[in-house]
Amino acid sequence: MAALSPLSVALLVAVTVGLSGAILAWRERPEPGATWLAVLLAGQVWWATFLVFELEATTLPAKALWYDVQWVGVVAIPIGWLFFALAYTGYDRYVTPFSVALVSLLPAATVAVAAAGDPGNLLAVDRVVRETAVGTFLDVVPGPLYYVIAGYTYLLGVAGSVPLVQLIRDDAQPFRGQSAALLVGTAAPWAGNLAYLSGALPIPGLDPTPLVFVVSGVAYLLALSRFRLLTLAPAPRRRARQLVFEQLHDPVFVVGTEGLLVDLNESAAETFGTDRHAAIGRSAAAVVPRYDAVSDLDADGEKPRAIPIVGRDGQRPYEATVRDVVDDHDRTTARVISFHDVGAYLGQQQRLNVLNRVFRHDVRTETNLIQGYAEQLRSDPTDERALSVIEKSADRMLELSERTRTAGELFDPTEEPESAPLPRVVDEAVADARSIDSDARFDIGEIPCVSVPIVLRVVLENLCSNAVRHNDADAPWVRIDAAVEGDWVEVTVADDGPGIDPAEYDVLNRGSETPLRHGSGIGLWIVKWGVDHLGGRISFAEREPRGTVVTVSVPVDRSRPSDPGAEDDAPDSPVDESASVDESASVDESASGDETGPSDAAPGAGR
Repeated sequence: MAALSPLSVALLVAVTVGLSGAILAWRERPEPGATWLAVLLAGQVWWATFLVFELEATTLPAKALWYDVQWVGVVAIPIGWLFFALAYTGYDRYVTPFSVALVSLLPAATVAVAAAGDPGNLLAVDRVVRETAVGTFLDVVPGPLYYVIAGYTYLLGVAGSVPLVQLIRDDAQPFRGQSAALLVGTAAPWAGNLAYLSGALPIPGLDPTPLVFVVSGVAYLLALSRFRLLTLAPAPRRRARQLVFEQLHDPVFVVGTEGLLVDLNESAAETFGTDRHAAIGRSAAAVVPRYDAVSDLDADGEKPRAIPIVGRDGQRPYEATVRDVVDDHDRTTARVISFHDVGAYLGQQQRLNVLNRVFRHDVRTETNLIQGYAEQLRSDPTDERALSVIEKSADRMLELSERTRTAGELFDPTEEPESAPLPRVVDEAVADARSIDSDARFDIGEIPCVSVPIVLRVVLENLCSNAVRHNDADAPWVRIDAAVEGDWVEVTVADDGPGIDPAEYDVLNRGSETPLRHGSGIGLWIVKWGVDHLGGRISFAEREPRGTVVTVSVPVDRSRPSDPGAEDDAPDSPVDESASVDESASVDESASGDETGPSDAAPGAGR
């Protein structure tokens, strides 16, 4: 048996190394890029193996046959390299059956030409057997298709190298080592093939590319073992960062330097009802909420400000922050605008502030009153007035504690939100108000049957009850109207009472209380908190010739269908105590402040 030529021995070494790498890569499936790396290495093994067959063949037709067979491996290598690089670096969205088929069109055509015997001499213009000191090989004069597929191969190689070059600059040492090893593994065959095409080799006609697969195989084995190529791939990190942006609860917009929207996350699209695909490329002023106010924020650390913005969940205060996106040359390429919903935080802060005032001021006032008249009873146990004042003061403290409990529990974020038809909500609120004064007259206009959050019942109950309680007329009058506009329902409560003290409005507009400027109770705060909780809006107006008109706008609950028959099934009294203010929470709050101070701020409440 004839001994193998030196070239064949070197190629078998390359085959052994490449086959070992291919097996290791294949075993790592489904790690990112494992399958495509196995394809790449299998292509190298195929090319080198059948080159051995070509070298050991003794006739020109036999050598030509094995030369044509090698094209399967030749074209598989750049395809495997490109899609391995994309999958490995996290650009797997481009690795699809369509893209693979598209990229493989020219390589498949090349293999088909070779399989057909190269008609028209597209791959090789001439083929001759060349005898050399290192072996006998086929010297080929390349045809036009050869140069086309060669250029295409280099194009795919460069495209696959781009994301890997980016990893060399990565701050993570393992990724830099992996990328460097991979680039060495692919650059070595390129260098050999360029030397062949340029005729710079000492042995004319010898293509050393398969011989350099030994270098490639060692580089790939080093990346697989030393740098944990497939078990520590950067693809999940890139995907995780993208996932953080996409799944971030806060709405985020990316605006280019020319004021055009570059990107936005899913939360921004859902929160503000924006068509994501249609929004990108448009002017940021037309897409980003309150862009006029947000764009003036300082990206270098200016304290974020709370901005009221209307979204799909209603109007809520958002804290806006702006950060510059800076490239490696310290140039600002975009601005990232993020919105953080601070409604829950601000609401909790307000509740703590108001409840603190209630306990520090109102409860202390009632306690002092009870103590003073208790001392008077010690000296004169028959003093009926002192006894009456103590009883009323104790009742007011009990009522105040109930309202305080309601304010603390009503908007518990752990409770599942409930909805009910608006007619039922109005009927329940009116039923509670009727129990306060049987002479009260209620006019109820046409109420549309839409689903609304059950918390609206708390708001209307407080408005109606206080409109009756604080009315100085013999027969208090209250009218309720409602209308739907788009995704919002607007409920109006009007009365003929004496009106509301302007000082109460001032406290609500500021959103906070001070020791010298605060409301007289917590009833109006409960109304405000309820509306804020629903993402709605509330407005107050005077009514001619006397009285108050309160307008509450809240989003319609579109997640649940309306029940046209809900009015017929509505009970005469509230049925869900957990979702409403207690009956005691609708009492006169004139006792919660100074004895002669104003009472709760609500429609018709005398101030």
